[in-house]
Amino acid sequence: MLALTVLITLWWSSLGKSMPIDTTVAQDGSGNFTRIADAILAAPNYSKRRYYIKIKEGFYRENIFVGEQKTNITFVGDGMNKTVISGNKSHGGGFKTYYTATAGIEGEGFVAQDITFENTAGPYMNQAVALRNSAFFRCRFQGYQDTLYTVKGKQFFRECEIYGTVDFIFGNAAVFFQNSIIYAKKPLNLQTNTITAQKREQDEKTGTIMQNCTIKAADDLRQENFKFKTFLGRPWGNLSRTIIMQSYLDDIIDPKGWLEWNGRSPDRVYYAEYKNEGPGANTGGRVPWEKVINSSIEATNFTLRNFIEGDKWIPATGIPFFLDLL
Repeated sequence: MLALTVLITLWWSSLGKSMPIDTTVAQDGSGNFTRIADAILAAPNYSKRRYYIKIKEGFYRENIFVGEQKTNITFVGDGMNKTVISGNKSHGGGFKTYYTATAGIEGEGFVAQDITFENTAGPYMNQAVALRNSAFFRCRFQGYQDTLYTVKGKQFFRECEIYGTVDFIFGNAAVFFQNSIIYAKKPLNLQTNTITAQKREQDEKTGTIMQNCTIKAADDLRQENFKFKTFLGRPWGNLSRTIIMQSYLDDIIDPKGWLEWNGRSPDRVYYAEYKNEGPGANTGGRVPWEKVINSSIEATNFTLRNFIEGDKWIPATGIPFFLDLL
């Protein structure tokens, strides 16, 4: 990316307390490991059953990697304010964007709950990824540019918080955000916030969907009194696809809604809104290439059930969800 660029609740809580924990990471030495990377290394390869790693409260300064052979792993933290995994690799520090991730996830079936993933490289270090890939519940993702790299596959984020500035949710996965809060932060001087940058270039079944989410300003941006513009996103590819539906849009959203990629007017993308609310949801001044969906039949194509076949795999994760339109 050329510009300055670069996550039933009570039922789940009770489930979390009775999970069959396989191993525990604790910085105070009370667990099986003190480093998350060591617990991942000790996990079985190509496991067909879910393998639970409890990560106790603490600040873990690690860059972790869950390889393809580490399947069906679940991280269980003590809360997004208590269990923090933090890295600081960045493009400005000499790493390619893909390798800046604080947590790189390639193992199929990965799930995380009650954890913060952050990249502390800061706004001056270009691309700095907090996480790549899978299914997440009550997790926080903190960064600036390119916080969350949704690389590939099907991904689900429920009741998560994602913070960033430029293109901070980007990639070419089929990714679905539900009941989550998206926070735009204060960018560098002269920068413009773009929340999403979807990559779809061929006739792929990928895209970025947000349903019943809230998009708002983080405290540092709110204090700037609209000095910086914030857009819902911009197309990274010729066939990029992003849909925001049944969500609350704060007053920080620019009336245009979306931004062209480096001034290039798109002609084959699918950027749409459906029944959003809030001061930023008025579609009267949107770019001409946005589609305002008025039909529930058309909107149904982008539900959790139909877009990522959520009924077939999300129940096994234990994460709460709803499959259809509200």
